[in-house]
Amino acid sequence: MAIIKQKDQRVGIFIDTQNLYHTAKNIYKRKVNFANVVKDVLCGRKLIRAIAYVITTENEDEKAFLGALTKAGIETKAKDLQIFYDGSKKADWDIGLAIDAVSMAPKLDAIIIVSGDGDFVPLCDYLKYHHGAQVEVATFGQSASAALKEAADDFLDLSLAPKKYLLGY
Repeated sequence: MAIIKQKDQRVGIFIDTQNLYHTAKNIYKRKVNFANVVKDVLCGRKLIRAIAYVITTENEDEKAFLGALTKAGIETKAKDLQIFYDGSKKADWDIGLAIDAVSMAPKLDAIIIVSGDGDFVPLCDYLKYHHGAQVEVATFGQSASAALKEAADDFLDLSLAPKKYLLGY
């Protein structure tokens, strides 16, 4: 079933930056063109907010990356990489992304989750059935959870146009 994307739909875009970054790095050895991703998932509709959830590691490249996101009209929310006593690391924004999507849902007609993480399936279901939101997912298809693709009203496979969504491809 094709969904209808109307110009007056209010859209929120929630980007799991780490998920997309690592997928592009591991599969393509490239970086993501987040500006093109946002432009294409928006489809000419009314953008209310686009938020990228970022983990900071005090790397010099991060400043340029965060600047590029801001220049593309993407708000960033950052938190530091957690490094534990045993050397293990944790970098996760799933709950923050989910809380923001649920909090903003009453003001949105369409919610776009840019991630392939299957942990977002309950979020998709909640947004659709409790808020009546149209939920769309965009990510590189070969790394996307099948359950997440199924839960979404629409799925954009970024792998179908790597030149468009990867820098220097």
